Amino acid sequence: MGLLSRAAETDRRVVVLALARMVGAAGNSFLIVVLPLYIASDLIDIDVLLGSAVGVGPASVTLTEPLLIGIVLSLFGFLNSFSQPLTGRLSDRTGVRRPFVLAGILLLGTASGLYTIAETYWHLVLLRAAQGFGAALIIPATVALVNEYAASDSDRGGNFGVYNTFRLIGFGFGPVFAGAVVEGGPYDLSLVGLPVLDGFDAAFVAACAGAYLSFVLVFLLVRDAAESSAASDDLSIRVRGEDRLLDPVFALGLATVAMGLCIAMYATLQNQINVRLDQAPVWFGVQFGAVTIANVLLQVPVGQASDRIGRRPFLLAGFVLLAPTTLLQGIVTDPLVMTLVRLGQGVAVAFVFAPSLALAGDLAREGESGTTLSVLTMGFGFGIALGPLASGWLVGFGFVVPFAVGAVLAAVALVGVVTQVEETLGTNDGTPTAAAD
Repeated sequence: MGLLSRAAETDRRVVVLALARMVGAAGNSFLIVVLPLYIASDLIDIDVLLGSAVGVGPASVTLTEPLLIGIVLSLFGFLNSFSQPLTGRLSDRTGVRRPFVLAGILLLGTASGLYTIAETYWHLVLLRAAQGFGAALIIPATVALVNEYAASDSDRGGNFGVYNTFRLIGFGFGPVFAGAVVEGGPYDLSLVGLPVLDGFDAAFVAACAGAYLSFVLVFLLVRDAAESSAASDDLSIRVRGEDRLLDPVFALGLATVAMGLCIAMYATLQNQINVRLDQAPVWFGVQFGAVTIANVLLQVPVGQASDRIGRRPFLLAGFVLLAPTTLLQGIVTDPLVMTLVRLGQGVAVAFVFAPSLALAGDLAREGESGTTLSVLTMGFGFGIALGPLASGWLVGFGFVVPFAVGAVLAAVALVGVVTQVEETLGTNDGTPTAAAD
């Protein structure tokens, strides 16, 4: 009820963008479940690659099925992250957002449909790379629009709360539906003149359809903000602060890398966690989803509260909670306790997500929302991409090691926020003003 009432009060354009991202995120998250199964099936021949060595000497790595799967999944995150400053800067320079969102959605959806005719592993790599760039077109432009739609600083946190909530609903429930679609195949569509679809092709078509539906929503109902204007030629990302070591937005971007890494490292260790906790796979699904559930419940109220009392208290509380909830995942041995710890980590993420985007929006100069906000979205995407690879390597030194490293990084992020991020709400021309009490 709280989410629905807040959505009713929110700018319609923000709600449409949020719904479009929800549909698109659900379709894209299908692939997180489907692609590993697809690569492991006999439909894609990877035997010629297995056992091959990549690299030279001590740096060489032997290709295994899990590594090949990891490459495909992580490629999306890395290309998405590293391309966002470029696409965000380009949308600022041209002074438009909507064409970037539409082009990115088309790229994501078309690539999803093309998986149905992919025949080799390298086809999957190319399509996933294209989707990573498509996401990079969408994300900075979308968050810039949400930022520019805010009538004032006091609306920004709530708007980002609504946007993030719907997006996370799509991302969280997409994998559940994907598993059901794959298991339910094949589908006989001869009655409507279409061929029989196996479970994999049905999932790819569903992801494609979700993206195209998202495209229609944005095309019909979303326009660039009236106040959007082309930015100046100087759109470099500010690293050094004027009166401190780091620019506050850059410091938040680094902190967001740590946050993304902390929540993403859990996925790689599914088998080890199930054995360690002596739990059925269904428990892992609940624990994995607990972070998303906490975010769905808290994004809107946290975003609204940050509009009233400021951003920094939530950022500090979030990183204070992130460190112990990350470390405890490497220590606890009971499934229920692990679920509660993951919920706590989700609360920490919710405390950081909307307020950090809102703070970056507060400080963004006119016409620079895409570049400024891309620092945070890039940081989070990079952390999400790096987390599974880091945990897969660090767990070889002991089960607790990846979680201990994540907790240390969360503590470093807390220090960065304490020392480099002040409590300000900014105007769109970049002039800081005192935060509301």
